[in-house]
Order: sequence, then structure tokens, then C-alpha cells
Amino acid sequence: MAHLFALVGLFGILTLTGGAASAQTPPTPTEFAAYRGLHAAAARSEVDDIQRLAQTGADLNARDSNGRTPLHVAAFQGHSSVVQALITAGADPGLLDNQRYDAVTIAAVRDDVPTLKALLASGASARLITSIYDGTALIAAAHLGHDGVVRELIRGGAPLDHVNNLGWTALIEAVILGDGGGRHTETVRALVEAGANSKIPDRNGMTPLQHAEARGYSSMASILSQAGR
Repeated sequence: MAHLFALVGLFGILTLTGGAASAQTPPTPTEFAAYRGLHAAAARSEVDDIQRLAQTGADLNARDSNGRTPLHVAAFQGHSSVVQALITAGADPGLLDNQRYDAVTIAAVRDDVPTLKALLASGASARLITSIYDGTALIAAAHLGHDGVVRELIRGGAPLDHVNNLGWTALIEAVILGDGGGRHTETVRALVEAGANSKIPDRNGMTPLQHAEARGYSSMASILSQAGR
């Protein structure tokens, strides 16, 4: 019965939040049309223009009306070569936009492995606390079942057991916000194999295994059960 009440509470939270990765705001067509300088070059993947503007002293961390830097724009567009050019020129990869997302989390939510690899190889961090949920790129990717991204973030040193302000780890989000399908199951497998703590419960005391069993996710439950031994 306690688990039933916990699940009712969970669904209430999901209704309120709409999921932990839903708050990203990519540039609109109107914003793209208004961009000038480095923002325009990042949007259009014009690496030569970026290098030229950087050499003439353009502000590599300039913000648009939503707090997006040229690097954020490049991440939203999936321009990996632009990402590399901007960071090489001195752009700060740790800045957050107005929704508190960095370029790494943007790429993670987009399921964009090439851009994510370019960011991490250029010195961006997988360890930042992002979003209004005080989460991480890893939690956002786990929520969405982006298993390839999850593995790249793990390789990049993402914190495996960070608990966001909803009381959820990446493992918990992969279960309770997932669909129980192949990609979410592989996300759980990647996290467990990397050493994520499967015994950390949510605020109602339910572990990832208990959530998987309650939802009938047998493949996830098997992975988590083995991890708990």
C-alpha cells in the first residue's frame, strides 16, 4: 500500500513538471533571422567567420535574449565543428542559458553524440549542475533513454549518483520516466555497469528496482536485481 501511495505521488510530480528535460528553449526562426556576428556564424556553421570574428575581438560569450551564447546555439544546431572552433577560440563551455542549460546538456537532450563528443574533447564538463531541477546532463539523458549519450557522459566523468531536487538519480529517472523499452533498458544497464548505486531510493523510499517491478519492466528489474547482489 505504501508503494501505491508513492506511485500516486510520483504521477502528480510528473504532471507538474512535464518531465525533467522539457524546459529547453532552442532559438526560434525569428531569433535565427535576427542573429548577427558570432550567433549568426554559429547558427549557420560558418567556422571561418567564427575564427575571423574571434581574432577581431568579438565577445565569444555574448548572450541573446534567452541567455544563449554562440556555443549554446551551435549545440542546439548540432554543429560539432563550430563547437570545437568556439571553445578553441576561448568560449566558456560552462555557461548556462536562462533555463540553466549548458551546451553539454543541450547536446545530451538532443541525443547528439557527435556534438557531445566534440564538446567533451574540447574541454567541456559532464559534471555541471543544470536545469531548474538541479540535475545533470546524465540525468536528462537517462530520463530520455539516450543510451549512447549516457555512455559518452559516463566516459566523460559524469556523476553517477547525483540526486536532483525531485529526489531522483539517473537510475531512478531511467525507470520512472522511461517506457521500459530497449533504449531505457540499455541506459539502466550502462549506469549499473559503470557503478551507479542501485540502492539509492527516492523520497518515498522506493529504489529503482522497486519502481521497475511496480511498472512491470522485467528486463530492467533483472539488471537491477543482479546489481543489488
